Amino acid sequence: MKQQRNRWSAVGAMLLGLSLTLLSGCQVEQDVKVLRLAHTLDQEHVVHKAMALMGERLAHYSDGSMRIEIYSGGQLGNERELVELLQIGSLAMTKVSASPLEGFVPAMQVFSVPYIFDDNEHFWRVLDSDIGQGLLKEIQTARLFGLGYYDAGSRSFYSSNTRIDTPADLRGKKFRVLNSQTAVRMVEALGGAATPIDWGELYTAIQQGVVDGAENNPPSFYLSRHYELSKYFSLDEHTAVPDVLIMSLNVWQDLTPQQQQWVQQAANDSIAYQKAAWHQASEEALAAVKAAGVTVIYPDKAPFRLAVAPFYQQMLQTQIGPLLQGIAELSATTAKPQEPINE
Repeated sequence: MKQQRNRWSAVGAMLLGLSLTLLSGCQVEQDVKVLRLAHTLDQEHVVHKAMALMGERLAHYSDGSMRIEIYSGGQLGNERELVELLQIGSLAMTKVSASPLEGFVPAMQVFSVPYIFDDNEHFWRVLDSDIGQGLLKEIQTARLFGLGYYDAGSRSFYSSNTRIDTPADLRGKKFRVLNSQTAVRMVEALGGAATPIDWGELYTAIQQGVVDGAENNPPSFYLSRHYELSKYFSLDEHTAVPDVLIMSLNVWQDLTPQQQQWVQQAANDSIAYQKAAWHQASEEALAAVKAAGVTVIYPDKAPFRLAVAPFYQQMLQTQIGPLLQGIAELSATTAKPQEPINE
């Protein structure tokens, strides 16, 4: 309880400091409207580069009357804290994985259900459909505005102390997951022990043995330097969880219609760039970790799909059941979704 009070005290202090120095997520400086964007990733990450491009495009479209100021690497807090700053208008924009968003928009948990997409084409067909766009609109109920999705590839397990060739290899092992109850249940369905930990604290958690490993995409595994501690990376590709580019609804509504158009145009350019660059970033990350001595494993996915089949059936009976059925109907084969994304 004391630790929790200390945590909230720290968050409160951060909020107070931000409110005193920033006042709002956007600010006018010499007739230039500045939108403040924060995220938790390394500046070499393709998502950060896409956001930097968005800033360039916004300055271009607005003829210099608007710009984006980026705070990277968790300078202003973890993902949930950044979302909370957006809700009160103290920050303009952030990138958040769709899984933690389920705490604000329950329907977002659909992305934490394993093996629901046939391939990358199916994935983007869903995001661009009424299903994906409807989820973006639903974010407004949490005082957030969805600008679009970034590709985050497929999430796979990495471990510091054991190969993962089958679900049996997960038993008795602790793996960090996103702050999502659906992600927790997914890992437990595979036989592992799920432990939500903030991204910025994960390197130390692996180093100290708090967890045996984690699950993420290749670029995040590489740029976080988790490969220094985790020498086994098993590409089981269990989930495809997109990143979501979101904006404070308060800040969005304070913009003029013309400014909103410029921001959305810049976001669309950013998304197109990131989508095109993602595959290359993933391939380069895999090559780099292999060169660093990581054993990259390409397991048979059939046992993993079999292990989570009961979990999938359970989720069909929940409030996201219709979403899962809609995703299946958008499959090119119209078969039950079982194949992961192959990035």
